[in-house]
Amino acid sequence: MLRKPYFWVLLAVFIFVGCDRNSPPALVGKPAPQFTVQDADRTVSLADHKGKIVVLNFWATWCPPCVEEMPSLVAMQARMKDKVTVLAVSTDQDKAAYDKFIATKTQGLLTVRDPDLRSPLMYGTFRYPETFIIDRDGTLRRKFIGPVEWNKPEMIDYLSKL
Repeated sequence: MLRKPYFWVLLAVFIFVGCDRNSPPALVGKPAPQFTVQDADRTVSLADHKGKIVVLNFWATWCPPCVEEMPSLVAMQARMKDKVTVLAVSTDQDKAAYDKFIATKTQGLLTVRDPDLRSPLMYGTFRYPETFIIDRDGTLRRKFIGPVEWNKPEMIDYLSKL
């Protein structure tokens, strides 16, 4: 008989803990942190893209989910080139691996390498891929952890409505 009340108390605890929703990521709804990254090939500033929707993607060539996601980013960028800018920031330490990858896999994307991890740290990023959607006003609207199929109708619709 004593087990029954404990069961119900334990069940209630699990239900309430299981239903706890984490708050949205700290940066969502706030101005996107501004950064400039200079690598051997170019200098890229987030501020240069104000007035456009930016899909800010942190990735690396050694990250299988990042490599898996890249074709959909390329396809989405080609499809929405007048409305959206994909900014793909690589965290690769190995410049040769980065150069080899972007030569064949990222056509049409604005890519830059940040081996010092300054820009991802500003966003609290440490799991790749992580992607942030920044609206035309520079406000961070969404954060995605893990690979996304960017060419899905839902994603195209979401980005089109920003």
